[in-house]
Amino acid sequence: MKALSLLAVLSLLAAGCAGMMQAAAPIATAQLKNASGDVVGTATFTEVGGGVRIVLEARGLPPGEKGVHIHEVGKCDPPAFTSAGGHFNPAKRQHGLQNPQGPHAGDLPNITVAADGTGRLETTTNRVTLSSGETSVFDADGSALVVHAGPDDFKTDPTGNSGARIACGVISRGQTAARPEPPRVRPMMGGY
Repeated sequence: MKALSLLAVLSLLAAGCAGMMQAAAPIATAQLKNASGDVVGTATFTEVGGGVRIVLEARGLPPGEKGVHIHEVGKCDPPAFTSAGGHFNPAKRQHGLQNPQGPHAGDLPNITVAADGTGRLETTTNRVTLSSGETSVFDADGSALVVHAGPDDFKTDPTGNSGARIACGVISRGQTAARPEPPRVRPMMGGY
């Protein structure tokens, strides 16, 4: 009887966990290239509860702190990448995470690049979406992820004084990210 009760409880727990699992989440990617066309980074964008998780893995960039922004046009023509337009800003706010009149939807934290040219930025923002709507990075002309030569000061409008654009990648739709399946519960055989 105890084994049957335990099995019933485990079955209910497994069903509850399965019910808590979310449907597949939209994802996107960007392959960042420098002015010479060399790949210097990759970024993944995943819709999570209440926002978009962004992970940027850089390699081959000059060392130091660099500004990172989502720009309003999905076009990355070298060498200056001005084809990406300004920062993604559908709400028409001022630039800067520390600006009381800001921030732009595309304003992100800085990335620190080590002496070996590698760096990682992992952040979540609720100012953009991969789904439809006003804050979608997939509007009529798309969006791009841009790395700048210097750090963003998080307050100076319109660019944060982050300098020239040194890497750019068009944000492209990816497959949907499958959520992990709940652990399977195996019935225990035998008594206790």
